[in-house]
Amino acid sequence: MTSDANDTPASGHGFGTTPVFLAAISTILGAVLFLRFGYAVGHVGLLGALAIIALGHLVTVPTALAIAEIATNRKVEGGGEYFIISRSFGATIGSVIGIALYVSQALSVGFYLIALAEAFQPLAPQFEQWAGLAFDSRMVSIPVALLLLFITWLRGAGGGIALLYVVCATLAVALVAFFLGHPVAGMETGELLPAARVDDPDAFFVVFAICFPAFTGMTAGVGLSGDLANPRRSIPAGTLAATVVGMAVYAAIAVKLAMSAPPAMLAGDQFVMARIALWGPVIYVGLGAACLSSAIGSVLVAPRTLQALGADATLPLGRANWTLAAGFGAHNEPRNATLVTGVIALAVIGLGDVNAVARLISMFFMVTYGSLCAISFLEHFAARPSYRPSFRSRWYVSLFGAAICLLMMFQMDPLFALLSLVAMTGLYALVVRGRDRSGDDLAHMFAGVLSQATRYLQIRLQRRRESDLEPQEWRPSVLAVGAHTFERRAPLELLEWLCHRQGFGTYLHFIEGRLDRESYDKSEKVKERLLRLARGRGAAVYMDTIVSPSLISALAQALQIPGVSGLPNNTVLFELNPDEPHGDVQKLVAGARVAASTRRSLLVL
Repeated sequence: MTSDANDTPASGHGFGTTPVFLAAISTILGAVLFLRFGYAVGHVGLLGALAIIALGHLVTVPTALAIAEIATNRKVEGGGEYFIISRSFGATIGSVIGIALYVSQALSVGFYLIALAEAFQPLAPQFEQWAGLAFDSRMVSIPVALLLLFITWLRGAGGGIALLYVVCATLAVALVAFFLGHPVAGMETGELLPAARVDDPDAFFVVFAICFPAFTGMTAGVGLSGDLANPRRSIPAGTLAATVVGMAVYAAIAVKLAMSAPPAMLAGDQFVMARIALWGPVIYVGLGAACLSSAIGSVLVAPRTLQALGADATLPLGRANWTLAAGFGAHNEPRNATLVTGVIALAVIGLGDVNAVARLISMFFMVTYGSLCAISFLEHFAARPSYRPSFRSRWYVSLFGAAICLLMMFQMDPLFALLSLVAMTGLYALVVRGRDRSGDDLAHMFAGVLSQATRYLQIRLQRRRESDLEPQEWRPSVLAVGAHTFERRAPLELLEWLCHRQGFGTYLHFIEGRLDRESYDKSEKVKERLLRLARGRGAAVYMDTIVSPSLISALAQALQIPGVSGLPNNTVLFELNPDEPHGDVQKLVAGARVAASTRRSLLVL
């Protein structure tokens, strides 16, 4: 390890918004666009392809909005989505989602390089004739992977971004050539048949699972967060712009494909775009550029996610966390994390099956995006004071994004979807077990949600007048004020019975005196005893203390505030011990008169 590996991380390269946009759009317009979108139009028709685009963006748009919102909540440093999530919602939630996110990013590197090798298929006959060997796509993907990893390891993000500009320009030229192209023989009329598709087509959600990785690249630029001059501005602007542009391009390509080739050709020829383009070879160059740019985006982002996970010591790898967290050079380049990512990418390349890897990546991204949307939705309701983003999405958009992710997971592969959710739950439990109770961020978030729900319901209930309630809807809302709580349990027991299930009970322990620092501290200690008593009894009664000069004044104070239900208490419970002095009887009578004057029902035990 070099001496600068342990230095304080630098602020990064100081990129603007353009690299965020380019990293995202180049990943969106990637391998699936050139190799599998013709297949999609051929098997589900134009209308089905547009439905796939719409469904995919029903997942990615809410996620993009959630990321844009979260990114403006606080200063964003290295680690991209993982840093945003972990610093906004806590290390526990961040760890679970961050691990799933890293796996999907590392798998994507191999996926795009497998697709890159497909661009060399037209040269296979010449290669076999020259070399006397059967062509294998791994002959291309493995050397390119090693070269890309070496350049990234050596030059870091600066070299990757410079290469990205060239690749994106090439990709743009290929797309222009495609849109300027002409229909294939037999389709000269350019007639559009929206529902035309092949006989015996693949199921819609099988096609969707294969195509979905095409839409997931919108978060690629977020991984550059540590290298941005102004992440709070660049991440939302670049991410949302790439999402919108990508959606428009895919819709236009679907229409062009449907007008330019018959379904059988679209489904059977993965290079059908080359047949349509103004100059066919540019599509192969564009495919290579698209795959390479997507691979560059992933290989830049994945190591930074892993580096941030290691820096927070969230991985169950002990001291290896610090090795992965090490940064090198003036810009804190994650070289060790890049090597680990390279090993995973090479393992994926060994599979050599684009469709299988695409479906696997889809599931990981669904889990990650669904979690992001669900947490954004919960955060809206929790209304924690620390959550103050300058860009705000809407709670119903985040809720819809989470629900559609869950639905799509089970539509694509029910068994693997269930296993993914079980794995995420188990991983969360494992992370929580390794921390103290203060690390259970999900529990804190749900506590915030419950507080906000209670607040909302209390206000709604208070606006209802008792006269608006039907007689059969009447519920006991009983108030009891007593000074002998710990000596006499009978009043509390009766209150529990009266309010069991349908009713609401409030028990206030009376402390005689004037409210000052001393009496307040005493009341807080007594309140702790009351809560322990309530937990021990399992009592569904709200318990608190009240400091007042007399029992009558305490009762008068309590009668003027709403009950725990949000409505006024409609009943007052008194207690009377026959052995008590006559003066206590007079106090009870006086209290009953006060309660009766407020039209409360009276009960005496």
